[in-house]
Amino acid sequence: MNRKWLIPGIIVGIIVILGMIIVGGYNGLVGQRENVNNKFGNLQSQYQRRADLVPNLVNTVKGASNFEQETLTQVTEARAKATSINIDPSKATPEQLAQYQQSQGELSQALGRLLAVTENYPELKSVANFQDLQVQLEGTENRIAVARQDYNGSVTTYNTTISRFPANITAAIFGFDRFETFKADPGAQDAPTVDFNS
Repeated sequence: MNRKWLIPGIIVGIIVILGMIIVGGYNGLVGQRENVNNKFGNLQSQYQRRADLVPNLVNTVKGASNFEQETLTQVTEARAKATSINIDPSKATPEQLAQYQQSQGELSQALGRLLAVTENYPELKSVANFQDLQVQLEGTENRIAVARQDYNGSVTTYNTTISRFPANITAAIFGFDRFETFKADPGAQDAPTVDFNS
């Protein structure tokens, strides 16, 4: 073998290997980023499913005589607020994600109050449509919890990958930024107070 081609051959070989590492790393990061976006889309779908059930629940409850109008108004307002906030998870700031999470949490709380108040209306609890909606909402809340866990898991995997060497170099070159995770709602660490004397 001619020695004058050895050094350029080695250099070309190193460049090809580095190129393959960068291309492979880039494609892997793209796949993980799209997985995060997909998981966020699934979460939004579950939030939308819940929002779509709310008007049916409110209309069913309105049929109960003397039902607390203030509770229905709170649910309707919370739904409107929750559905008015749209974010792109790849561009979301921690504040935007917290605002989105807060609006969804307010809807959850309003629905919780609505379902708690229905305990005072035995005739409403016996309506088949109400029972069906209640079961659907409970199932949706479970799906939302799972979707949030899936989203946070995919974000953790992605954020870990873009922080590790050598993917961190590829991420920096091509502008792969971190995603924010959903945090626990404020006060979630505190056990609820149960009072049987009221």
